[in-house]
Amino acid sequence: MKYDFTSLMDRRGHDAIAVDGPGTRRFFAPDVPAGTEELIPMWVADMNFPVFPGIQEAIMRRVSHPAFGYFAPTEEYYGAIIRWQETRNQVSGLAEEHIGYENGVLGGVMSALGAMCVPGEKVLLHTPAYIGFTGSLKNAGYEIVPSPLKRDEGGVWRMDFEDMERIFRDEPVHTMIFCSPHNPSGRVWTCEEMEEMLSLCEKYEVGIVSDEIWSDLILTHSPVPHTPLMSVNRYAKEHTAALYAPSKTFNLAGLVGSYHIVYNRALRERMNKYASRSHYNDMNVLSMHALTGAYSEEGAVWVDELREVLSGNVNFAAGEIREKWSGVSFFRPEGTYMLFLDAEEWCRNRGVSADELLRRGWNTGVAWQDGRPFGGTHTIRMNLALPLTKVREAFDRLNRVMAD
Repeated sequence: MKYDFTSLMDRRGHDAIAVDGPGTRRFFAPDVPAGTEELIPMWVADMNFPVFPGIQEAIMRRVSHPAFGYFAPTEEYYGAIIRWQETRNQVSGLAEEHIGYENGVLGGVMSALGAMCVPGEKVLLHTPAYIGFTGSLKNAGYEIVPSPLKRDEGGVWRMDFEDMERIFRDEPVHTMIFCSPHNPSGRVWTCEEMEEMLSLCEKYEVGIVSDEIWSDLILTHSPVPHTPLMSVNRYAKEHTAALYAPSKTFNLAGLVGSYHIVYNRALRERMNKYASRSHYNDMNVLSMHALTGAYSEEGAVWVDELREVLSGNVNFAAGEIREKWSGVSFFRPEGTYMLFLDAEEWCRNRGVSADELLRRGWNTGVAWQDGRPFGGTHTIRMNLALPLTKVREAFDRLNRVMAD
């Protein structure tokens, strides 16, 4: 490969909660038991690979000039987004006016909700669900109406269209959050599935907030590519606010910087007005240059190599679990780099609680994440965005606990 996905970086002391957070009581991680082996970070969803070099180069070019005053997004910024969406997602007709900056995808979700409905209203959310959605909705005073995804006979997560129609018909729900690819399950939705969902949305006049932050990280074994929801049909294009960011793709969460794509002028203006109320939704100049450095031809090469690495890691982990962890079920993700495990049968067969299982993993020095806040009673979430040598080491440790 052209780029480095094998170096073992020491992130300690370099502003990484993935490695410095556990044991501090400042983050959503349990205490680290005394005598624990050096932690392998497999919890919070950031990557443990060196960043694409073009990003650092773009930032350093800007930092070399000693002034950081007020600025406005450049033509290069908008052009990079337009080219990226065209080449990666086959989007045509996207223009600068359709793009707006957001201080994080969750901030964009809340701006979109503020433009579509009012606090106190009900919002449909597929479960299991990203904890950022549930926390933000509750904090802002929205009522979550869950529509559980179902696993079919092959273990694939599916939308329950009958349940969705019941909700749209019987509840005063006029807005939904759609996650594509889905977090935490890792499903990449097909056009046919999205068409069926959109037919219900159109029938019941439902607006959609579509979080597509993971859309660049479609794994090589996915049966379908990512299709932006707004590309599916006219209704979607006119009734959707879509959120994107380079942060998951290129591991730039610490720089903060996302964007929305909204074609409907009235919705776009309402979103911008809602976001402007706090006077807090302004871009950081370095995040702008990071995006332009990332959304380049070479950045696309880096992402394609990353997808191969992540796919290999997922396949390795899936093989280990299927062969050695009887009683643990999961869906092999088609997108993202996260595994969402259900260990209810494993725990029941051994008389082990979910808390004890989580603790046993941490005791081996593997920092995996409690999945229960996302959904389920015995779920665990695992980040596989590490060099394969570290993934192998993690499973060597976990097999002491999990293998029969």
